[in-house]
Amino acid sequence: MKIYTRTGDDGTTGLLGAARVPKHDARVEAYGSVDELNAALGMAVALDGERALATDLAAIQSSLFQVGAELATADDSLLQKLSRVADEDITALEGVIDRLETGLPPLTKFILPGGTPLAAQLHLARTVCRRAERRVTALSEHVSVDARIVKYLNRLADLLFVAARWANHRSGVTETTWPSTPGA
Repeated sequence: MKIYTRTGDDGTTGLLGAARVPKHDARVEAYGSVDELNAALGMAVALDGERALATDLAAIQSSLFQVGAELATADDSLLQKLSRVADEDITALEGVIDRLETGLPPLTKFILPGGTPLAAQLHLARTVCRRAERRVTALSEHVSVDARIVKYLNRLADLLFVAARWANHRSGVTETTWPSTPGA
């Protein structure tokens, strides 16, 4: 199978099923942002030399494929056949957050994204996740979107923030706090 089909040369793209939409459609923006998030997580996995987060991130990447497929499906009959993000997936994210937060110093100030390369990438992934969340909520103003997708992305952004803090803490890197007062 060739990677190029030429069907998108007219500025449209195919959804799961027979529908075609403009490449700037809100649905494409939503699942495209989820795809970008998945790639950002792939970079985090590559930077995790000790593979300390590899199992968690692989499970998340798999779930993000489910989210992307659901967002790319406008056909209700096809949607019912898909494996979809469930409440248990959200609970699993909360479990990872709880596990990673153990031993972290309390957060009393805003912190600047950065630190180790892994932590910096997790912070970047968090911002991409928040954008995906915004794109999905924008889409939900036009079409029905399962509320669990928004919950999943919201919890995932929280997890990525905690994971970035965890990565820095694990490596002995002190977080840089934001001076809320100019000149402080």
